[in-house]
Amino acid sequence: MYPRREKAFLRGMRAGAPFLLVIGPFALLFGVVGTEAGLNLTQVMGFSFLVVAGASQFAALQLLADNAPTLIVLATALAVNLRLAMYSASLAPWLGEAPFWKRALAAYALVDQAYAVSILEYERRPQLPISERLSYFFGSFAILAPFWYLLTLIGAIGGAAIPPEFALDFAVPITFLALFAPALRTLAHLAAALTSILVALLLAGLPYSTGLLVAAALAMAVGSLVEVLVERRR
Repeated sequence: MYPRREKAFLRGMRAGAPFLLVIGPFALLFGVVGTEAGLNLTQVMGFSFLVVAGASQFAALQLLADNAPTLIVLATALAVNLRLAMYSASLAPWLGEAPFWKRALAAYALVDQAYAVSILEYERRPQLPISERLSYFFGSFAILAPFWYLLTLIGAIGGAAIPPEFALDFAVPITFLALFAPALRTLAHLAAALTSILVALLLAGLPYSTGLLVAAALAMAVGSLVEVLVERRR
């Protein structure tokens, strides 16, 4: 039994490994931006250890730098991370039988990359026992997490020495394009994506990036509506 768990763990690590190419610059960039925004080393590392969600970290950091109200900062971070709630619902049929403490660890380890590779594995191998599903999931996170923490630290300590021409900020859009572009397979997905883009652009002038909150809410509503309409037509 245990060798099978170990093999599943190693498969998860191999599946997550390609994302190191973008996780590295992403983490470095957050370390640099965090210190430039006035956070000390403990605060920057606390962000990366406790939140473990790069997109919301960047969003919250930008708003903090703009002296946005705390409520706006929290609401924006939560809105950006609403996708994790959808990830959880998607994983529940596969991991829901696990003990509570393992599900709690999985909640901490639920990052975009771990979800993306794990859900594909579960759909390809629905016969996997729960122990191997968990091993695969934690393996995909285990290859990424140390680099996320370490490179955040390096960025926070030595970020000023990184030449501007390295353009680390490319890592943020590239990461999400790599994750979500292959998932745009249905009309509902496309409708939600287009709605979020259009609304975010139209409301870009709103203060404290509140246009993103509106765009996220409308995108989810439109995606759900389109999915319901498609199901009715079927």
